[in-house]
Parts: sequence; structure tokens; C-alpha cells
Amino acid sequence: MKMKFLISLSLIGLMFACSPSTKLTRSWSDPSLTNGSFKPFKKILVIARLKDDVSSRAAMDKICMQFKPGVAVPEYSYLTAADTNQATVDAKLIKDGFDGLFIMKLTSVDESLNYHPATYYGGFYGSGYYGGGGFYGGGYYGGAYGSSAYVSQDKTFMVQTDIFSLVTQKLLWSGCTSTLNPTSLNKSLDDVIAAIRSNMKFNKIIK
Repeated sequence: MKMKFLISLSLIGLMFACSPSTKLTRSWSDPSLTNGSFKPFKKILVIARLKDDVSSRAAMDKICMQFKPGVAVPEYSYLTAADTNQATVDAKLIKDGFDGLFIMKLTSVDESLNYHPATYYGGFYGSGYYGGGGFYGGGYYGGAYGSSAYVSQDKTFMVQTDIFSLVTQKLLWSGCTSTLNPTSLNKSLDDVIAAIRSNMKFNKIIK
């Protein structure tokens, strides 16, 4: 009975450990993506505004890899510090053959405190060590074990991704992902991209 109880606890812990830390919490798409009027982007500028310049550049490089070679261009290789006026930049993009914008930005970092109560798993009172009144005979076998109560802090990173058409000047797709307690930059970026990739493929933004 005790072994079955412990196995059940292990399975529950494994299920929680394997649950994805990054999820697509919401998404929206323009009807043109599903009514057949959307044409795949020929050239799209990828912009990322994340925690810092390193993470932003890493995100842009990873996003560009989701498109066919030569279709996606990272912002850092195209725009300069002088490109601050939106109308001027849009005109420059259209002149250079761009027809889309892919913008990813960190919108918020939510912090929360979680209380974890103490856990207790009891043993059982046995008739002796390896049977009848031998050594440690009649003692308490297994004993109590578990963990003390504690408080942990969780951080949830909310990232919004928007895709615009420079031809129609319309928002085509928007999605928001949440990442709980990211452990590494590369894995977090891969998880965010994976979370939105299937939805983008469904809407034929990427193949």
C-alpha cells in the first residue's frame, strides 16, 4: 500500500515537472489569412524588444530562421539609430521591397509569491526488522518524512508578437505567450517560438 502511494506521488510530480513552462495564452488573426487573399511575405523585417540587446538579437536571429532564407531580415542589420520616424521608416521599407513587419516585445514580468505547506508521509508500525522479534523488533518502520513549509517566488514573462502587412497597413496576426520561471535564454526563446509557430503555420504565415 505504501509503495503504491509513493508511486502515485512520483507520477503526480512527474506530470507537473513535464508541464510546459511556455504557453500561447491568446492569439488573433485577420480574416485575410484564411479567406485566400493573403500572399506569403516576400521580405519581412524582424524586430525584437526583450530584456536587453543580447536577448533581442538572439530572438531576431531565431525568428529569421523560421522563414525561408532571404525572406526575414533582422532589424539590427537594416535600421540605424537615425531611423526613428515611423512614416520615414515605412517608406524606406517599402522602397527596399519589404512587405511585412514581425515585432516581438516583452510586455511585462509578473511576480507572485506561493505558499507551499509542509508535507508529511508516515511509516507503519512493523513486527520487527526482517520479521518476528529480531533486531529493532516491534519498532516504527519507515518513519515520518517530508518537507517544511516554505514560500517561493515565481516570475512570469509575458511576450507579445505582432505581424503587420506594409502593403495593406493592417495587423495580420497577434499572439501572447507566458513563460514561467525561464531558466536559460536559448531555451526560453525556443519555447516562445515553438508556442507561436504552429499557430502561424496554421494561418500560413510561415511554412
